[in-house]
Amino acid sequence: MRISNIFMILSLFILLVSIENIVRVYGEDPTYGFTSVPLTDANFEVQKPYNIPVEQRYSFIDGVHRFWVYAHDKPYSPSSPTQPRTEIRIKGLDYHSGVWQFEGYGYVPKGTSGATIAQIHGAAHGATTLLLRIYSGDMRYYATDLVAKNLYDKWFRLNIIHDVDGGIVTVFIDGENKFQTKDQGPGDLYFKCGVYAAPAHISNYMESRWRDIKIYKKS
Repeated sequence: MRISNIFMILSLFILLVSIENIVRVYGEDPTYGFTSVPLTDANFEVQKPYNIPVEQRYSFIDGVHRFWVYAHDKPYSPSSPTQPRTEIRIKGLDYHSGVWQFEGYGYVPKGTSGATIAQIHGAAHGATTLLLRIYSGDMRYYATDLVAKNLYDKWFRLNIIHDVDGGIVTVFIDGENKFQTKDQGPGDLYFKCGVYAAPAHISNYMESRWRDIKIYKKS
């Protein structure tokens, strides 16, 4: 065998080993093994303060959903006791079993704090299975466990996988497994993203932006 051919084979072997090591360290793409679920405009229901037009708290320009609220805003309905929000509720894809996934690219401008930017609504006990909140640029599970740091002023890829039958929720940031927890039991479950004020310690102005929102299901 010629020396050049031996060198080429060795180089290919080294490349394959390097790729294998990368996969071992960073893991597979979180969407691997999932099937994309088609989305239309009808699947994106915007919830906003009930007393103002939607365009005063939401815009969709060049593929980017922008959501903002103020601490003094009204809830989404006159009868709701909840904090102000502007969110997209993924409609028509409620789930009760199986393995489902939310994917989107999020952006949170500096200054937004005490705001839920993504969630799984529904649970056997309580209203939600998962809340991901931004506090001073860091993402937390509700107001406790740290999920990721220093997310202000940059786009990041968020993947949330909910294994309902296994009772597990896993959160990926930029393709890296950052957090896993038990869920809150079965229920009428669906994904949401946007900006939703926490019960306390919120900034006066809260905003998040989202693009390339997708829903996946494991076959």
